[in-house]
Amino acid sequence: MTIKIIADSASDLPKDFFNQDHVELLPLKVLFGETEYEDMVTIDSSTVYNSMREGQVIKTSQASPNTMKEIFTEIAEKGQTAIYIAFSSELSGTYQTAVLMQHEVMEEHPNLDLTIIDSKCASLGLGLVVKHAAELAANGASKEDILANIDYDISHMEHVFTVDNLDYLARGGRVSKASAFVGGLLNIKPLLHMEDGKLIPLEKIRGRKKVLRRMLEVMKERNGFTAANQRVGISHGDDEVTAIALQEMIKESSDCSNFTITTIGSAVGAHAGPGTIALFFLNDDKA
Repeated sequence: MTIKIIADSASDLPKDFFNQDHVELLPLKVLFGETEYEDMVTIDSSTVYNSMREGQVIKTSQASPNTMKEIFTEIAEKGQTAIYIAFSSELSGTYQTAVLMQHEVMEEHPNLDLTIIDSKCASLGLGLVVKHAAELAANGASKEDILANIDYDISHMEHVFTVDNLDYLARGGRVSKASAFVGGLLNIKPLLHMEDGKLIPLEKIRGRKKVLRRMLEVMKERNGFTAANQRVGISHGDDEVTAIALQEMIKESSDCSNFTITTIGSAVGAHAGPGTIALFFLNDDKA
């Protein structure tokens, strides 16, 4: 039996990816006022981005414990082996809740063969880890082999991204309103990355073109052009044109050819906002 791979919607993989029999989607929650939606199931990212442009504040919350329990129980009852690769525990409580639900299910089904992994990744950085694991599972890889590859991918995955409008980060408390106001006046584009699952500011750059060029430089500095079996991901907040432009910049400067471009989903996009551009790649300088 093929090992089942579970991923939450913060992986920003396209909906048809989850149509595979051995892949399971765990949707995060998206909140419009008092109305709650399931990311990728009852709401799509274009609705979220359009609402944000109109000034609406969108909130998110972790995946449903009941949904987790149902999925985990079904795995136990079918005698399946499963791996859940979760959104970074530094950005969501989904991982911790999943561990609690695993323990609850095991009280009735001690045979549950489920490994839950805190990816320390987000958006398509998480998505690339999930996608590779799903490919290995489809090809009949063992659980040990899949887990080893997941561990490698997580420890080598780089996240470098920029947002188009600091106001969206300010609404979510990621930056101060004063910083967002000044940044808007000066056309400042923050460059951020991830360290141990946390969002960390790198630099402030003036202008959209300059920040894209700097993303390319950071990729080169972090050995993104030379890592073996490189897989490059670019996710965007309803801005495919800029995502494709960044892809072409990378192609012109490197031998990279394995690209995945996706739209940032509602769960992540509600905080980053439309116009966000994120770049993901494997480095070769981490143990």
